[in-house]
Amino acid sequence: MSMLNSISDFSEAPFAIRRSIRAFARNLFRLANNAVAALIAQRERQASLIILRSMTDRELRDVGVSRNQLGPGLVLAARERARAQRALMRRP
Repeated sequence: MSMLNSISDFSEAPFAIRRSIRAFARNLFRLANNAVAALIAQRERQASLIILRSMTDRELRDVGVSRNQLGPGLVLAARERARAQRALMRRP
C-alpha cells in the first residue's frame, strides 16, 4: 500500500525528455530555415544585379539609379527588406 502512495521522481522524466527533443528539433528547423532563406536572398540579389547590369544607362536613369550605385544600392535595399520582414514577423 505504501508503494502505491509514493510518487517517484522519474514520472516527470519522459515529459522533460520530450520537451528537450522538441526544443532541439525546433531550433534545428529554424537553423535550416534561416540557411535556406539566406541562400534564396543571395540568389535574388544576384538575379537583380544581373538584370540591372543588362540595362542601358537611360533605363537605369529612368529607375533613378546610376551604374556606379548598383552594388551598394542592392546591399542597402536587401538590408531594408530584411529589416521590414523581421518587423512583420515580430507582430502578433
